[in-house]
Amino acid sequence: MDRPVLLFDGECGFCTRSLGWLRRLDRHGRIETLPYQLPGAPESIGAGFDECSRSVQWRGPDGTRLAGAAAVNAALGSALGTALPLRLYRLCSGPQERLYDVVASNRRRLPGMRPWCSSHPGQCR
Repeated sequence: MDRPVLLFDGECGFCTRSLGWLRRLDRHGRIETLPYQLPGAPESIGAGFDECSRSVQWRGPDGTRLAGAAAVNAALGSALGTALPLRLYRLCSGPQERLYDVVASNRRRLPGMRPWCSSHPGQCR
């Protein structure tokens, strides 16, 4: 079984900060996190660069691909070792996706930290 992978926007300070929170929750190192700007990262999960630029992308250990709020819930559940976030997502996916779209559309305006790609310039496209 492969380790799940979460692709995030490495040029986004809000995304980088959010990733830090996820990593703190992932105390057992269950999830591999990569910026989609890392050469070969989108292709490694079967995603396109444009898909990744629109929303966070997830590939589960079974090969399942998710995007947006579903991907966030899958990553959170994996980090915590529980299926509860995805169960809750299935109950209210519509509002979660709409909220995700608003956040994703405004992510560059939200408070964050130094983006991953700024800290690792040689590794991003």
